[in-house]
Amino acid sequence: MVEETDSRPVAGVLWMLVTGLCFVAVTALVKLVGTRVPAAEAAFLRYVLGLVFLIPMLRPLFRSGMTRRQLGLFSLRGVLHTAGVILWFFAMARLPVAEVTSMNFLAPIYVTIGAALFLGEKLALRRILGVVTALIGALIILRPGFRELNPGHLAMLFTAVFFAGGYLLAKILSDEVSPLVVVGMLSISVTIGLAPAAWLVWVPPTVTELAIFFTVACFATVGHYAMTLAFAAAPVTVTQPVSFLQLIWSVLIGWLMFEEQPDIWVIVGGLLIVFAISFITWREAVLKRRQITPLVGQTKL
Repeated sequence: MVEETDSRPVAGVLWMLVTGLCFVAVTALVKLVGTRVPAAEAAFLRYVLGLVFLIPMLRPLFRSGMTRRQLGLFSLRGVLHTAGVILWFFAMARLPVAEVTSMNFLAPIYVTIGAALFLGEKLALRRILGVVTALIGALIILRPGFRELNPGHLAMLFTAVFFAGGYLLAKILSDEVSPLVVVGMLSISVTIGLAPAAWLVWVPPTVTELAIFFTVACFATVGHYAMTLAFAAAPVTVTQPVSFLQLIWSVLIGWLMFEEQPDIWVIVGGLLIVFAISFITWREAVLKRRQITPLVGQTKL
């Protein structure tokens, strides 16, 4: 975590604003493509077209000297992230933008649970209350029994689980290898994992669709880079609240671009999840703990 004396809060806030806008642009572009391109193929095109950004990472990858254990963890992370990405693309084509954004906020909550189960983190009462609050928020968004749920909702629930698992593995690996290696190996392993799934459902993409998916890769890369700059500029307690503006952006884009009427219950549920993550993150900072709860975006594609 950045020390208080080195903190540049205005810069951190601005970079996190850029991050949020980039990630919402990714969501909107994928929504724009719709369901013509199958989810596995759409995800594969996003990753394979984004490999151009991997070129600067090739030298550190070749020189990293990874152990068999590290390669195994990277492979497992690739499997989890591949599944999560396919499900995310599937859900994005079928759900309103605001619902996908709100339900994606669940990933940090799953990280908190996973850290307690697999990393030995203590699940204190305040964390339990935060998790319960977030799950209530998810129930408010889904409202089972009060409205019809479609496969996209189920897909998003599992998307957050898979992304959380991938994040926990990244946390372990980031203590052993450089961040460039962590990012590069994710891109390579997910592209390889998506290839056979895409081949099974392949539909020839149009030039326009290829251009859109390349733009998705650009926005995703810029978003992650801006998020890294935000981390370097200011503490997580400053940047985390800004990242939740994604919920506002997604409601506006869904309304203006796709004529999706704002759903008050989705907004209320999303805000409850936002409150829970913010509370857990704030407590980690107060207690000077090593950050486990990720910022929104660290678990994105």
